[in-house]
Amino acid sequence: MASDSEAFLPCLPNRFPFLSEPQMLLDSHLMRLEDLEYHLPDSHIAQRPLDRRDASRLLELSRSEGALTDHLFADLPDLLRGDELMVLNNARVIPARLFGRRAGVHSQPASRATRSAHLSGKVEVFLTRQIEPQTWEALVRPGRKMQTGERVLFGEGELEAEVVSRGELGLRILRFVSRDTCSVPEHLERLGRVPLPPYIHRTDELADRERYQTVFARQPGAIAAPTAGLHFTPEILEKIRARGVEVCELTLDVGLGTFQPVHTETLEDHLMHAESYEIPAQTAQYINAARAAGRPILAIGTTVVRALEAAALRATDSGSADLLLPGKADARLFIYPGFRFRVVDALLTNFHLPKSTLLALVSAFAGREKVLAAYNHAVQAGYRFYSYGDCMLIR
Repeated sequence: MASDSEAFLPCLPNRFPFLSEPQMLLDSHLMRLEDLEYHLPDSHIAQRPLDRRDASRLLELSRSEGALTDHLFADLPDLLRGDELMVLNNARVIPARLFGRRAGVHSQPASRATRSAHLSGKVEVFLTRQIEPQTWEALVRPGRKMQTGERVLFGEGELEAEVVSRGELGLRILRFVSRDTCSVPEHLERLGRVPLPPYIHRTDELADRERYQTVFARQPGAIAAPTAGLHFTPEILEKIRARGVEVCELTLDVGLGTFQPVHTETLEDHLMHAESYEIPAQTAQYINAARAAGRPILAIGTTVVRALEAAALRATDSGSADLLLPGKADARLFIYPGFRFRVVDALLTNFHLPKSTLLALVSAFAGREKVLAAYNHAVQAGYRFYSYGDCMLIR
């Protein structure tokens, strides 16, 4: 998400009454949010990508022993066994952050506190999920003044959005229309800004349009990058395939569920916002075949883990004999310690924020104490953290 949009997130409720999928904790102990705390100096948070994608560092963590080994990401092809099935998320980040001005259809009298906003008429829109070809769920600021029927103009008025309804969590449903010969997606691509995360304390730059995408990004719809994939180059992928590793893809549109803050004291009380995913039939065949052959399945990023494990739960619930089901669905799955993994054997992931759902997922996969020990080592060793930072290989 873009840095100026940080104010959107802390006000999001932590409960979603319309989500009913059970959480998959397999033991009875309650994990407190403070159990996922660690100290990170601000100087360790990467503000820009390195000049070369594959120049990042890689910390290898043994799930069984907790052993740590320092590498470069360029070493990854040689670290692999050669019989893995590697699964990538090919989601493409859209320029989800827009700035417009109110058309004044339902303008309200300005109070002393809101006078400046009314005089400027500026509106910030952060697209969160596409509902229909021209209709989006979005966070809007200032939100309380944006009632149903209100219109927002972007650019010189060539793109217009109408608030057609109010949703959960303070979200608005916006219907876009083009006022010239260009399509709505063309306008969004041109007028939108790269949704950099709030811990990157700068405005987005032209270079971010390329570097905040993976080299295999193809399916537009994500509002944040699947950051574990940012380290790959075409040359690294070629070396990995030359080692005998099979590579397949799925799509999970990274959305509110991935970076929504946890506001509850215990993880068990937190409920995830849904994110849509699609697993192609061929990818499901690769995964089922790899499991049958006893070959390890390596997930590139936590978004791949969520999609695969959610699809595996669908298969179990449907009584399917396959490991997972292909097709489109919504992932509402919150993975935290106690979860039983059905698909993923190894994970490449970036370093995540304290007290976050992503750190909970990694802790579920490798063990909380081992993960926090690895994070403390990374801090002491000067690793770069978060989206544009370094990564871990856990197996």
